[in-house]
Amino acid sequence: QVQLVESGGGLVQPGGSLRLSCAASGSMFTINAMGWYRQAPGKQRELVATITTGISTNYADSVKGRFTISRDNAKNTVYLQMNNLKPEDTAVYYCNAGIATMISGNMEYWGKGTLVTVSS
Repeated sequence: QVQLVESGGGLVQPGGSLRLSCAASGSMFTINAMGWYRQAPGKQRELVATITTGISTNYADSVKGRFTISRDNAKNTVYLQMNNLKPEDTAVYYCNAGIATMISGNMEYWGKGTLVTVSS
């Protein structure tokens, strides 16, 4: 069974930095695109950033120039470096990945989320 486990969330002051990690585990053939989404209280889940197997990246306008997504294919892990954090970045951050397995074929998987709180 495939699992995505996020880590690295926490409380940080405005202007601070955090690095989120998401590790995929289980019986997998390939991991395709990976990404981060977030959901603030009372709001819908929104895209933060994605990265393909070819290391092509895409960012939400609200995080461009502040956040950087990267991946380590050898570790089946995707990262989100978040700099110059703002109170409006406060949300639960979810990891997402397209993964191919023998049993289920190509499917989309989600982590359980990690809370990021930006507050003074």
